[in-house]
Amino acid sequence: MNPLAIHWNLDPEIFRIGGFAVRWYGLLFVSGFVLGYWMFVKFFEREHLDKKILDPLLYTLLFGTLVGARLGHCLFYQPDYFFGSWKGFLEIFQVWKGGLASHGGALMLLLCMLWFARKYGRQNHIDFLWILDHLAIATAFAATFIRLGNLCNSEIYGDVTNLPWGFVFERRGETLPKHPTQIYEALSYLLLGLGLLWLYVKKLDRMYRGEFIGIFFLVCFGMRFLIEFIKEPQEDFEKYMFLDMGQILSIPFIIAGIALIVYARRKKVPAKAVVPEARPKKADPTHYARSLERK
Repeated sequence: MNPLAIHWNLDPEIFRIGGFAVRWYGLLFVSGFVLGYWMFVKFFEREHLDKKILDPLLYTLLFGTLVGARLGHCLFYQPDYFFGSWKGFLEIFQVWKGGLASHGGALMLLLCMLWFARKYGRQNHIDFLWILDHLAIATAFAATFIRLGNLCNSEIYGDVTNLPWGFVFERRGETLPKHPTQIYEALSYLLLGLGLLWLYVKKLDRMYRGEFIGIFFLVCFGMRFLIEFIKEPQEDFEKYMFLDMGQILSIPFIIAGIALIVYARRKKVPAKAVVPEARPKKADPTHYARSLERK
């Protein structure tokens, strides 16, 4: 037994009033969106874009993340349960019971951002890749919050470890220290977010459209793929697989990240939005000029 192991038994609920409970996971999830919204305000200010589309962008992001992550969990991890009976099907809509998959959220976000770009992009001088590039920076920080929320829920942790920072997740009935893979992922996403933010602040004029999201896919899902090797299987069927479901779903995103970086370097479209300068209005003709025109 590792005497340095951390015994973890945090109550997932911050407080409860009757049947209503505020949980650490929910607070951290919402905090990620608040931070992301603030970052997009700064992006729009720096690149001189109209802020009127920020609110519909936020609503689209919320819808895509929640619906995609929930459906992803139901389809990828427990399809027999959620689609095998009416009881399971109705639980799809009970998001508060837990069960969100980041891969499903990412796929739905791509579709939602494609719709958003077609509806609002051209008249606001942005496109699909511009949105994804800026979304990548904010998402890295939001993912950090979400993984810390998983830690508060004592879920999605790793195998047994003798390392001094092993966690004994007592709330789950564990007696041996396990890898706190939630912290490993949170740290990797935080470093990724800081790196992308540094590139945006210092090197935006040298970056090409598609590079930010390409780097995000490559690093985020690359780290996810590696960390999955020391995670406990989330579902029973994963025990018999060489690669678990999280790794299988990460591979297409890693390939997409490499392809996007190559594409960005070949096309060389500036990452920064280019807003054309408004043409000055012609001055109204003077009374003298009007009199000459009448003659």
